This record gives sequence, C-alpha cells and structure tokens, in this order.
Amino acid sequence: MKIRLLAALLLASTLAAAPASAQTMPFNDAGVTNGHWHLNSKDVAANEKIFVGMGGKAFQAGGRHRVMFPGVMIILDGAPGTPPPTGPSQGSVVNHVGFIVKNVQEQVAKWKAAGVPVQPGNEGRLDQAFVNTPDGLRIEILENKNQSMPIQSEHVHFFLPEAAIAQSQAWYGRIFGAKARLRNNAPVADIPGVQLRFNKADTAQAPTKGRVLDHIGFDVKDLKAFIKKLEANNIKLDRPYSVNDQGVGIAFITDPWGTNIEINERPVSGQTKR
Repeated sequence: MKIRLLAALLLASTLAAAPASAQTMPFNDAGVTNGHWHLNSKDVAANEKIFVGMGGKAFQAGGRHRVMFPGVMIILDGAPGTPPPTGPSQGSVVNHVGFIVKNVQEQVAKWKAAGVPVQPGNEGRLDQAFVNTPDGLRIEILENKNQSMPIQSEHVHFFLPEAAIAQSQAWYGRIFGAKARLRNNAPVADIPGVQLRFNKADTAQAPTKGRVLDHIGFDVKDLKAFIKKLEANNIKLDRPYSVNDQGVGIAFITDPWGTNIEINERPVSGQTKR
C-alpha cells in the first residue's frame, strides 16, 4: 500500500511540474519570458515524432501532448472539438518559427535518419535548413556553433506590411518588454527564449487563429498585474483570466496585426495549485 501511494504521489508531482518546466529562460524586466507554440495538428502522433526526432522531450499534461525544447514548449493538440487547421503557417501573420543548432548539417543527417522531413537552406546555404510538417508548420533551422545546447528555440518570424513593422516592434517592446535592435540591418525584438523577427509582406496576412500554428504564448510572473497593464494600454482580453486544473493562469489577447497570443502564469514547481 505504501509503495502504491508513493508511486501515485510521484506521478502526480511529475504531471504538476511538467508545465512549469516550460519556463527555462529568465524573465525580462517586464516579467515576461517565452512560453509555448500551440499547434492545431491534423496528426498529433506524426508531429510528435518529428519534434522528438529533432531532439525534443515528449510528455503529456492536462490531456495535451507536449514536446519540450530549451526555451519553448510545443503543444500539439487543440481543444476537443477544434476543427482542422484552416491553413499552414505560411500565409499567416506568423509565417514560421525557428530553432538554432550547433551544426546544421550534422543535425540534418540525424533528423533524416529519424524520419524528419528536412529541406535544404535557401540558395545552397549549409548553415540553414527547413522542416515543414505535413500539416504546414514551417520551421527554420539556423546555426550557432557557440551555443552549449544541441538545439534551442530561437525566433518567431512575423510577415507584415512594411508600415506595420516598426509599429509591431514598438508594440511588443511596450507590452512585453521586448528589446528592439537590428539584426543584419533588419529590425528584431528580443524576449528571453525567443527573438521576434519582422519581414515585409506585400499584402496583409491572415490571422493565426485557426491555422496550424494557432497561437504563440508568453509566460509572465504575475498575470493579474499584467492584465492591469493590458487594460491601461486599452488592450481587451479575448478570453478572461482563469486558472486551469494544472494551476496555470491563462488569458488571451490578439495583437493589432492578427497574432493570437496566450499569456500564462505557471506555478513554481512544488507550489500548491491555486
């Protein structure tokens, strides 16, 4: 009986701690860090196999299939009853997401052996590759030989009308504390765990909600305080504050260009659920 009880307690603590482990990067001065990318997968098992083949760690929590990478958690399945995705990430405001690895060509060889659908970089680049999932999530792979981890989250790439790029960079700075700068003479904005990049689109792109990448997520230290900040900036919640059965605080907003954003406050590992 004692052994069974101990095993049950260990399992419960593991499930409770798993979502909290998504917070692997420090918070910035605004109390924000990268959180997750939430997919609306047509085939959860196929996507899980791809991300595990790329080096992610799969687990389940709250009835959802998840894969953890340094800097980001990927949630693979939508809520029960969610319709199939209306389109790929390309064509939406978030055109693609990105990882960095120590050596692109070494990883490509391993991933192909594991069945990951890898495509070569643009114009024969050896320090770049792409992974395109069967249901249309585009993932850019870039190289950083100086990083200590085999793979980690790097960027979310927005495609916006030219006039909106500076506006979006400033908006994410004001709301999420993203640090604006230039990368290769292009505007970016840094949040721990992810860099927001901006590319010119000739026409306005579709909102992310309902696409294969339905929304991106950020973690915050204090969600109620963050909501007050949103209200002070005249930003309305798409979904009001709530706490799920894993003890995670949740709210949703949409940025002015159509990016669906989930904002979470995750319990500290071992903390009593609220």
